[in-house]
Amino acid sequence: MTPLGILLESGSHPRAHYALVVAAGAAALGREVVLFATNTGCLMLADPCPLLADPREGTLVARGVAGIATLREACVEMGVRMIACEAGLRAEDLAAMPLLPGVEVAGIATFLGAVGAGQVVTL
Repeated sequence: MTPLGILLESGSHPRAHYALVVAAGAAALGREVVLFATNTGCLMLADPCPLLADPREGTLVARGVAGIATLREACVEMGVRMIACEAGLRAEDLAAMPLLPGVEVAGIATFLGAVGAGQVVTL
């Protein structure tokens, strides 16, 4: 199977959540997945993640839907490669923000090189 690249540009809870849904689903099917977060999308890779305080997180969990916390953990366990965009971190003044263990800081060329001829989904 070809790799799947997920480019997360938005820091909104719904987009970050669905980026993780797609990543976890593809990884569960055995696909190599590279999740590249840029600009405010980098918030999803923060440790601790500010998106966990969004009211939607509690609503999803109360309704039996995996939230960002569960999906991030699943993605880590399934080997999803996570990259925070170096330029995006600087552009949003987030360069000093602590990131999840294992998150790489790199640029778009690293992401595109990792995905190669695979598919890219942008959220």
